[in-house]
Amino acid sequence: MTEKRYNQKRACALAGIDPRVYRRASKRPAETELRGRLKDLWSERRRFGCRRLHILLKREGWHKNWKKLYRIYREEGLTVRKRGGRKRAVGTRTPMAIPQGPNQRWSLDFVTDSLSCGRRFRILNVIDDFSRECLAAVVDTSLSGERVARELDRIAEMRGYPCMVVSDNGT
Repeated sequence: MTEKRYNQKRACALAGIDPRVYRRASKRPAETELRGRLKDLWSERRRFGCRRLHILLKREGWHKNWKKLYRIYREEGLTVRKRGGRKRAVGTRTPMAIPQGPNQRWSLDFVTDSLSCGRRFRILNVIDDFSRECLAAVVDTSLSGERVARELDRIAEMRGYPCMVVSDNGT
């Protein structure tokens, strides 16, 4: 109204509100003490939402309707702080060295498929990274950690132990 020099009736029509709504003064109490205490509690306990803060205020003697408290909570812009995401490695990873001979590095990989009847099975592939030779392909419906260790020991009896065993760390 001040910038464009419109009268009140025209400005309200452009904004799409009734002039009586614009002129109406709020009769609501300011609730400054409650707002201050709510902000203090929220800053102490960032992971508490409106409901838990309502319980804490009730314990302190503030007996207010939860809907009114929620309105104040939203007006003050208070929200539950999100937790941090998953921690990931920082920086660049060093590239893995290329093996210079057999039995330097073995790779483990699990492959999953299903039969025509719907039953699932898994295959453990053990590969020598230097020669690209498949040292073992163990097929079973369930491969436990003990079974994997037993198969690796069986392969090591025939070929010797590798310097390093790597896995893709997938599911």
